[in-house]
Amino acid sequence: MTVIKQDDLIQSVADALQFISYYHPVDFIRALRGAYEREEAPAAKAALNQVLVNSRMCAIGKRPICQDTGIVIVYLDVGMDIQWDAQLSVDDMVNEGVRRGYNFSENVLRASVLSDPDGVRANTKDNTPAVIHYRMVPGDKLSIEVAAKGGGSEAKAKFAMLNPSDSVVDWITSVVPTMGAGWCPPGILGVGIGGTPEKAMMLAKESLMEPINIHDLQERGPQNRAEEIRLELFDKVNAMGIGAQGLGGLTTVLDVKVKDWPTHAANKPVAVMPNCTATRHVHFELDGSGPAVFTPPDLSEWPDLDFELGPDVIHVELDSLTPEIVRTWKAGDTLLLSGKLLTGRDAAHKRMVDMISKGEKLPVDFTNRVIYYVGPVDPVEGEVVGPAGPTTATRMDKFTETLLAETGLIGMVGKAERGPEAITAIKKHQAVSMIAVGGAAYLVAKAIVGSKVVAFDDLGMEAIHEFEVKDMPVTLSVDSTGESVHSSGPKIWSAKMAERISAANLS
Repeated sequence: MTVIKQDDLIQSVADALQFISYYHPVDFIRALRGAYEREEAPAAKAALNQVLVNSRMCAIGKRPICQDTGIVIVYLDVGMDIQWDAQLSVDDMVNEGVRRGYNFSENVLRASVLSDPDGVRANTKDNTPAVIHYRMVPGDKLSIEVAAKGGGSEAKAKFAMLNPSDSVVDWITSVVPTMGAGWCPPGILGVGIGGTPEKAMMLAKESLMEPINIHDLQERGPQNRAEEIRLELFDKVNAMGIGAQGLGGLTTVLDVKVKDWPTHAANKPVAVMPNCTATRHVHFELDGSGPAVFTPPDLSEWPDLDFELGPDVIHVELDSLTPEIVRTWKAGDTLLLSGKLLTGRDAAHKRMVDMISKGEKLPVDFTNRVIYYVGPVDPVEGEVVGPAGPTTATRMDKFTETLLAETGLIGMVGKAERGPEAITAIKKHQAVSMIAVGGAAYLVAKAIVGSKVVAFDDLGMEAIHEFEVKDMPVTLSVDSTGESVHSSGPKIWSAKMAERISAANLS
């Protein structure tokens, strides 16, 4: 009889969360490396370079791949023959593991989970509770999958109740462009078909834990409908030319996973959800012999790349930035920012807009300043700031007009595209928006040489900081005329790929 001890489960969950915070799965690194080697679009290749360099740095330095260290999802296959040596419930054991994993002093992970989600949205401080799923299965082992899913990719999940005769592929190819770049492609698309609405969503999420093997499937050919859909979607989504970070390029998805389940004759539930460049999950088993042991991947799996941005780089001194300088930049330009950079994201923006509406003075002067949409990880010994990659700029769109009109702000940095509302405001006020690479948080943090909180200290990681940065890499995503690289880049590369497909069909 296998006996699972309380401390073994707690320690295993904590160790798993630390492990996946700084080690990408090897299959993911291999797929990303292949995408980098094949990529022809300069902006996308530069973005993939940053993601790979960041990933290797994190593997060596044991710091988070992304500042968004995720919401924890745990799958437990519980052998029906095991016994427990425990005082806590299984949920409580898992959550204690999460608590210890996120508060480990040598690699503190950002707590992003909020209670009372439609009310005060108070941070639980330790990233608990996890989302936990159980299956009772034959046997005497406890099989566990631990994942940490970032909010940017979770936000892009889609669901529909299709009619039985509707095309799953047509629906998914219609919604993928609406996801934008906030999920930080390239990554993996998980698809769930059938069951009931909640089952389809579960299937899509579970599929993301499977190994990347699309090229093996291409070689042997499909053996069922789910595999046919995988191949069709893989080709059609990549042909969209969305590319790395939505900048336009050859690779948008590294794999497509499909799981299905029998469903009611009147229904066809379909869910699709992406996994981003910070894909984090690990599988392990407990057999009663002690906590799980996690073997680090071989560093040779990572390409030993230098951080490269190309020759046409514009050096920007933030402390002497003017509207006239900003108006000389064009969408797609690569910039290196140096000087003082303010930060702020959702909660800070809402508070500032509320203060402006009440006629209250803001605690920070934004005249001719740039704001970075970020919620950094807490620093550990010797660090100025922990991993500090961008959050999705699109969420700040509804605040953009007010801030540009009322504060003198002239630039913004985030990830992903800006929507029509924000682009209209940017063009009207002749400001600009930039992107830092999502999935390169540790690399970005190395450019931050100073940090202090200047307002809204009570907001924790969402407080307004003033960073001192040195050569922080960004790409101009929207210039002062309203030109957006997230619109032009994919159009260019989808057209190029359509030409290649047409030529291949004619040959």
